[in-house]
Amino acid sequence: LTHGTPVPLLISTDQEQGAVERIGAPATLFAGGMALGAGGSAHDARTAARIIGTELAAMGVNQNYAPVGDVNIDPANPVIGVRSFGADPQAVAALTAAQVRGYQAAGIAATAKHFPGHGDTGTDSHLGLPVIGHSPEQWRRIDAPPFRAAIAAAIDSIMTAHIVAPALDGSGDPASLSYPVLTGVLR
Repeated sequence: LTHGTPVPLLISTDQEQGAVERIGAPATLFAGGMALGAGGSAHDARTAARIIGTELAAMGVNQNYAPVGDVNIDPANPVIGVRSFGADPQAVAALTAAQVRGYQAAGIAATAKHFPGHGDTGTDSHLGLPVIGHSPEQWRRIDAPPFRAAIAAAIDSIMTAHIVAPALDGSGDPASLSYPVLTGVLR
């Protein structure tokens, strides 16, 4: 329903699967990102996203806040953990892109998250303000590949993280409010 405007209303949910599922049975429930990562199959990741997307579309949802593109290199990470596809940037990139394509095949706007990368923190960003201490080179090598892959797969949206990334913005502002991060790096 567009009410005379060419832009439809976005009905969004956070249906990553695994630890974050907002819609339960009778929807199909899958294991989360880490389980897909352990399997290592881009085909399986795409298929899971297509099935999830097809069911979301049948419910009238047209945007999903998934996939998680964070590379989880801190085993004690309290907020990403098993939501990530894993600790290998290239493997996470491949599965992120596969899920983007799967959601889009079902007509769902996918959302890669949590830019610029939330996988190396011991602080839950829902409770505090994490600082990611990666150098610019580490960010390019570890955190950026999944987001580059999502962009190459024509991602519909990217969710920013409420984290401080001093290597990308030395002001101390969180990435979610940072012109250097959002405009200078992402856009």
